Formats: sequence, C-alpha cells, structure tokens
Amino acid sequence: MNSLMTIPLLKNIRTLFTSMPIPALSIPSDGTERNSEISQLQETVTDEIKDYLNRYPETKHVDIYLNDTHGIFRGKRVSVDNLFSISKGCYFPQSVYAMDREGKIISSDTLINEEPDNLCLPVPGTLRPGAHNPQHNAQLLLTMLDENNRPYALEPAAILQNVLRQFHYHGLYPVIAPEIEFYLVDPAAAKSRPQGCFHMAVPSTYSAFIEELESLATAQRLALSGVVSEAEAGQFELNMPHSPHVVEACEQILALRRLTDTVAGKFGFQANFMAKPFSGLAGNGLHFHISLNDIHGENVFASPAEELNDMVRLSLAGMLELMPASMAIMAPGVNGFRRLRKNLSEPLFHSWGYNKRNAALRIPCSDAHNRRIEYRLAGADANPYLVMAAILSGILYGLERVDDDTLANFTHTAPTLPLFQQPALEMFRQNSYLAEHLGSAFCEQWYSGKMAELSWFESLVTQQELA
Repeated sequence: MNSLMTIPLLKNIRTLFTSMPIPALSIPSDGTERNSEISQLQETVTDEIKDYLNRYPETKHVDIYLNDTHGIFRGKRVSVDNLFSISKGCYFPQSVYAMDREGKIISSDTLINEEPDNLCLPVPGTLRPGAHNPQHNAQLLLTMLDENNRPYALEPAAILQNVLRQFHYHGLYPVIAPEIEFYLVDPAAAKSRPQGCFHMAVPSTYSAFIEELESLATAQRLALSGVVSEAEAGQFELNMPHSPHVVEACEQILALRRLTDTVAGKFGFQANFMAKPFSGLAGNGLHFHISLNDIHGENVFASPAEELNDMVRLSLAGMLELMPASMAIMAPGVNGFRRLRKNLSEPLFHSWGYNKRNAALRIPCSDAHNRRIEYRLAGADANPYLVMAAILSGILYGLERVDDDTLANFTHTAPTLPLFQQPALEMFRQNSYLAEHLGSAFCEQWYSGKMAELSWFESLVTQQELA
C-alpha cells in the first residue's frame, strides 16, 4: 500500500508536523492573484446560473443567504432578474456573525456594532431549487470576504478551511461521513409507540414525508444516502456518504437540516433538531465518521482493530486531550449539556472504545482498510463547520503535541468533561491551542456571545419555580 504508513520515519510524524510551520497566506500588494481567483469564481457561478435557469426556467425568486455562527440562514429574497448581478457579489454586514440565535447583535466589538458591510460572493455548487415551491424559488449560499478579499475570519466555513489547510500542507486529507438525528413531531397526534432502531416498516404516517424529503434532496444535489429509524417514536437519522470534501459536506448538513424542516411543515409535522427536546427520551446527535487519506488517496488509519496504528492512536489521544475545551462547541447551549449527562454528576458518554455506542470516540466495525473514528459528542443543533474544526484541531494536537508517555497511557485515562455550559466555556476560553487554530477573534466572540445567552437564560423564572 502506497501510504504514509510505509514511511520508516512515521515514528517521527510529530517532529514532521512541529518542524514545518505553515506559511501565512500571501496577499500580493496589487491584489492581482486574488482578483484572478475571484474572477474565475464569478465565471463559474455565471455558468451555473445559466445551466440552472435552463433546467428551471420558471424561477421567480432566489433566497441569497449566509450561514451564521449558529448555522442559521441569514439573508434575503431577491428577484431572479438580479441573479446574474449577484454573481459578481453583493454586500451584507459583518454583524451577521455577531448575532445570537434570535438575530440580536451581542458583540461588544465597536466595529461590528457599527455594522460595516463586506463583499459576499456566491459559493459555487450551492444554487439549488428551494424546498418550498422549487419550480419558482431557488436558494444560493454566499461567503463573506474581508477588506483584503480574503475569507472573513469569523465565518465558520472560513475557520474550517483554515484548519483543513494545515492538514493539506502535510499531505493529509480528512474524509468524513455525517449522521444527523432529529424527531418528527406531529403536534395533533396522540403519543405513538416507539418502533425501535432500524425498524423496516416505516409507519404510513411518515412514508410520504420521507419520499418527499428524498426527492427534494436529490433535486438539491444533497448527498442523502439513507433515512434510518431510531429507537424512540418519531426519531430518525439522516445518513450522508463518506466525502473528502469536508467544507461542502458541512454546508450540505445545514441545507439538509433546513430542507427537512421545510418538508416536515408541508405534512403538518415539526422537525426537531434540538439536542435534548424531551426529558425522558434519547437526545439528537450529530455524529461524524472520520478518517485521513494521504496524497495517494490511501487511508492512513488502515490497521486491524486489535492493533490500531500510531496515526489512529495519536488522533484519538489528541481529540481526547482537547475534548473538555471543545465541549463549548459540541454543546452550543444549555440544552446540549442535558443530552451529554445521565444526571448532574455523571456523563452519558465515556472516553473511547471499540464498537461501543456510549463512547465519545467509537471505533466502528469495519475491515482494516476502512478503519475510522466516530465522534459522537456533538448535538444535532451544533454548527457542523465549527464541530469539524474543533475535531480536526484535536487530531492536529495529537500529531503535533502528544508525547510518548501520553500516547502509552491514553487508553487508561479518560478526560473529565464539563457537564454544564459555564465551566465548558471557561475551559474553551483558556485553551490556547483552540484559539490558535480557530482564531482568537472567533474564540473571544464565541465566549462572550455564549456567556450573554447563558446570562439571559438564567435570568428567566420558570413555571416550576412559581409552583
């Protein structure tokens, strides 16, 4: 096998990572190179628009949007007549990335609060028919640039791209397969009985919804490979295939989440992606199956389950080391921590294990060639770009920083995970490695924004307190 695993110096892989600093992105003084890249992107999008309008000639409106820090669509609807001009770019305020989930600006940054506009360009491959009335409505994702026409540092997709770039510089290419859980709730129906995991006979109540979801996912070119019944009544899991296109896969998670919600509404249901929507039932997770390919497309995790190679072990050790601080990303609100604990003092997930679904990091059943790690901590309401950026930062930490003693003993120790949001946010704020890889400006913004949300939540008086 032509893989990194055949290189005799594999034992020095950590030295390779730490001795080769990644060069900063070059920004030519005259902007020629970057302008050329932008012009090429605009030409690509223009060609996509022509092709799209040939396939959907009755299109009347286009929803142009950005994915905000929480994974929520922020944008506006425009006439299709404006589509070609939008291919050249349009403007949205920086404050899109400084909002809480309700759309209120929560940053203390003066510049952001003044709401300056930044140029936003269409993302190739994201012009799709809308979930509602697809013959007449379309949707198009945008990406924000900074004053140097580089990716805006607070945009989650840009944060993930920067982490991926560090892998690519060393000839490593992450491959991921997401799984997203949700509840399909019928507000008017009586409580139904659970069907159990992998139940084949989907109740007729849900079959039309699933068929419509699969049909529209195909029309939107979303990689939906399966819809699986979970253990609880009305709970399902959306499966996506393994892909080396990590940023695109995360974008598709958000598009699929929105599509599912829209299609559910058509049938009188509510699609609930909360991490823990019902106190007595299982929560909703966002799971990622992860492996690493080398430049030849070979899986560097390839190894027998009983003899995990050093790349797998280093990756596991690094993710475990950064896991406590990463919890602030995996559980972006109070509700997420309710999913992650059995009670006030006991976590629901253990550190790692072979084929164990209560492990935070699970080694699933597979042959040696398809060896991978499943990361199971994130809630279904988390931002997939940020989740993947934190996970991959953990793998980088293992390759760069884990020493021989830690690697030898990591199977015998489990990280102590924060079970509540405030200590998780404090650990996140104090972790210099995450700040280095996710960006200090983003980390400070995430901390201050989430603390503001937590302060608001704790100011509420519940019905139980009034009883």
